[in-house]
Amino acid sequence: MVTRPHSIAFIVRDPLPPLRADLLTLFGIEMPRHGIHTELVGQGGAAQGAPWGAGGMHVVGSLGSRFASVLAPLWDAFGLLRAVRRVRPDCIQVRDKIASALLAWLAARMLRVPFVYWMSFPIVEGYEARRDALARRGGTRGLVLWLAHALRARAARLVAYRLVLPTADHVFVQSAAMCDWLAGQGLARTRMTAVPMGVDATLLQRSAIVPSTDPRLDGRRVVLYLGRVAQSRRSDFLLDVAERLRAQLPESLLVIVGDAPSPDEMAWMRGAIAERALGGHVLLTGWLPQHLALGYAVRAEVGLSPIPRGALFDVSSPTKLVEYLALGIPGVANDIPDQALVIEASGAGLCVPMQADAFADATLRLLGDPVLAAACAERGPPWVRAHRTYDILARDVALAYSRILPALPSVPPPLPPPVPSAPPCGPGA
Repeated sequence: MVTRPHSIAFIVRDPLPPLRADLLTLFGIEMPRHGIHTELVGQGGAAQGAPWGAGGMHVVGSLGSRFASVLAPLWDAFGLLRAVRRVRPDCIQVRDKIASALLAWLAARMLRVPFVYWMSFPIVEGYEARRDALARRGGTRGLVLWLAHALRARAARLVAYRLVLPTADHVFVQSAAMCDWLAGQGLARTRMTAVPMGVDATLLQRSAIVPSTDPRLDGRRVVLYLGRVAQSRRSDFLLDVAERLRAQLPESLLVIVGDAPSPDEMAWMRGAIAERALGGHVLLTGWLPQHLALGYAVRAEVGLSPIPRGALFDVSSPTKLVEYLALGIPGVANDIPDQALVIEASGAGLCVPMQADAFADATLRLLGDPVLAAACAERGPPWVRAHRTYDILARDVALAYSRILPALPSVPPPLPPPVPSAPPCGPGA
């Protein structure tokens, strides 16, 4: 007897087809190996992705619509209906959506299957941060927007913390710090599983990556930032560090490989570079295909991971630091809990406060001490392979699901093909 795969109806906030590794790799590749298939539900994005081979994909609506934030719960309800009609789920799961989580919770109770919430970001606190930013803007239009965001934040807090999270059968969280934070709000630790960000080891094998031939890197001491550029992430902090590196190491070059969430954010960053006359010491590439981005990465001697402290990011699990370590690049990271844990456990970099002088000093220390840099570079890849690849993380996720999902009936294995009958033998054969 064999057991049929479990099926999860999974409503996601990310654009579909998925591009993020924690969906594409964890649920698209690893979870099917543990007998868990996924019916993805969500809105379409601008980028083209590969077909979803780990179950089904139900795209309703578009994140490019100006009404996406209002219509998304309705779209998700239609997508969930499609998913349920295709395969009766053993579980309904929602990631980082509040209104859709309420609808999914109701559907799960109607179908008598577990409801699971996947919290990779504190969405409620994100709404509140947006509300507070609008409060500082002022003006009549700002007041109207503030009121709308204040109402949304208040409603989201009530739904998330009084209904969805307390009544969920299980909650997956982004980090041990997020687990501690939610436990402090009364959520039982026994109903939470921390799943930090990981990497796909097959994509980050340094020996298989072709280094960039960009001549602007030649003869420079390259320092890397791999990730998104945004004002909310205080990305201009990188320029503070670059100014200090330029003063003490004129041949330094900070390469920022990544895009911004909007054209105006990218224009803001390019303007800041020009205003500080850092054009010869900061290279902002914008979005690049992965193979080209990694080509720049392996030319770097140090990787930077500054993450602002505060309610939104202290519970996060940044990918970039783990990517640096997987590639054998010593990391300089600040002291949000997950990064402090990674640096301490791996010994593959330096952890300092998010202050420009501290980051610059740590970077210069690694650039000026080849023995220390080589030791950090050597420790990174084996630590990542042992703790932060998605095949490793998938084991913890599968173990959690084994406690959540109902036992499935076994089905008979397929019958073996018939054995051809022996040819006749004996006299006259």
